[in-house]
Amino acid sequence: MKEIVVSGIRPTGNLHLGNYFGAVKSFIQMQNDYNCYFFIADWHSLTTRPKPEDIVQSAHTILAEYLACGIDPEKATIYVQSDVKEVLELYLYLNMNAYLGEMERCTTFKEKARKQPENVNAGLLTYPTLMAADILQHKAVKVPVGKDQEQNMEMARKFARRFNTMYGVDFFPEPQNFSLSEKAVKIPGLDGSGKMGKSEGNCIYLMDDSETIRKKVMKAVTDAGPTAPNSPKPEVIENLFTFLDIVSTKDTYDFFNEKWNDCSIRYGDLKKQIAQDIAAFNEPIRERLMDYAANKPLLEKIARQGAEKARESAAQTVKEVREIIGFKG
Repeated sequence: MKEIVVSGIRPTGNLHLGNYFGAVKSFIQMQNDYNCYFFIADWHSLTTRPKPEDIVQSAHTILAEYLACGIDPEKATIYVQSDVKEVLELYLYLNMNAYLGEMERCTTFKEKARKQPENVNAGLLTYPTLMAADILQHKAVKVPVGKDQEQNMEMARKFARRFNTMYGVDFFPEPQNFSLSEKAVKIPGLDGSGKMGKSEGNCIYLMDDSETIRKKVMKAVTDAGPTAPNSPKPEVIENLFTFLDIVSTKDTYDFFNEKWNDCSIRYGDLKKQIAQDIAAFNEPIRERLMDYAANKPLLEKIARQGAEKARESAAQTVKEVREIIGFKG
């Protein structure tokens, strides 16, 4: 039997190239090797008070992007978190055995509370228990996460151990971090920063057309150029060569690398080539994305079928949890 992998994404905006190469590309491979549950974490998004009209639309957008990238609903279970009500019951049970002090010490809670001091809600405090419920409802053994979620993953393991110890059972496996570091590529920002991210405003989105991509790339940060042959590239230039490495041919990369080494590089030409190659790479994904986004009945069908599969898994877990705790029926 294949090992179970669970991963969620909050519907807080459109996916960008950093998301694609950093996680989604790995998910596409995982669906062939593992029993995967990929969900859109719309309940988690409530901690930031999204507009009601944006909740469903954002979920549909992320679903369309997942499908356009190549996540196959025939291979992986893709669902919207709020369609699987069982997670709320498990969330309740985990909260009953979670302690205020340990929740308040969570780095993610302290950071979020600092960023939104006017909205320090209970959902922020109990974010780790809902995340743990998302994972444990499927008895997942692996969870692809970044470094910012490592503490929450340790909390999920702690809640699993605590439940098993409290009730004298060996029920929940302890989910392990599934690092993407060896498979994922870190995509730099166009502003010269080390990472592409929505909050930094330095992204190329999967929905961007070629002209939008061209304008963004042409504004990318550079320097005055090399002053000595074969000199090391500064970070802002290395970032541009990272784009060449992932979307261009080896010959193209070698051509501009040689231009750098002999100090004849023209950044305008480099950027034009990068923009052209990113657009060529992105266009098939964008076309599929537009097709999926325009087919609301298909998205609803895929989400409904995914929810049915996820609920079957979660319902069995919650049924057994109820019996272990002492609730019958």
